[in-house]
Amino acid sequence: MRLRVRRPHYAWAFVSAAAAATFNGTACADAPPASAALSALPVPVHANDCLKSGDGYLRAHLAGAIDATIDWPNKGTRCEGESRDQPPGVRLSFQRSAGGAPNLLLVFGLTGVRAGKDAHAVGTNLTIIVQGKSRIYGTLGDSRCTVDSLTQRALADPGAYRVEARGFCTQPAHALRGDGDVLVSTFEFAGLVNYDSPEKEPEK
Repeated sequence: MRLRVRRPHYAWAFVSAAAAATFNGTACADAPPASAALSALPVPVHANDCLKSGDGYLRAHLAGAIDATIDWPNKGTRCEGESRDQPPGVRLSFQRSAGGAPNLLLVFGLTGVRAGKDAHAVGTNLTIIVQGKSRIYGTLGDSRCTVDSLTQRALADPGAYRVEARGFCTQPAHALRGDGDVLVSTFEFAGLVNYDSPEKEPEK
């Protein structure tokens, strides 16, 4: 019997509490709670690479309350991903394992994505966390950002896929804690998703 060992999901331990968080009465499933835990997200002692294959990355342009151009290569970028139930889809996170300026954690919630299936026009919920500071920004739903192209490639571990996507936001992420808005005009990434219940490989 082959035992599958998964890395501890620090980002998910932090973000999953968001299921109970609300902002102006609206549930935000991918946004973290606005609490003191914001500055307590663990940082790994050793640098992590996103994908073993060496081809993970995150690129994005942020403007507004956070003005930054992100170009994170595979090396030194921590990426994690897993399926989610409400709404059905996947959730991926990206951060630099050694921190950065600003020290950001980006979480993408993609609606309707299934294991091994390519997709287009995918509604995307985006949460941006400035780690070490009480600043969180979120789109509060998947109507403000869109992944216009998504492909998947099965990896060696059962249920694990390399997910590559590119997309854009037409409206900004609003401050859940802090001030101002952040518009992510474009983004593209390749990261890891571990599906809880691997689906049968699509027929060719």
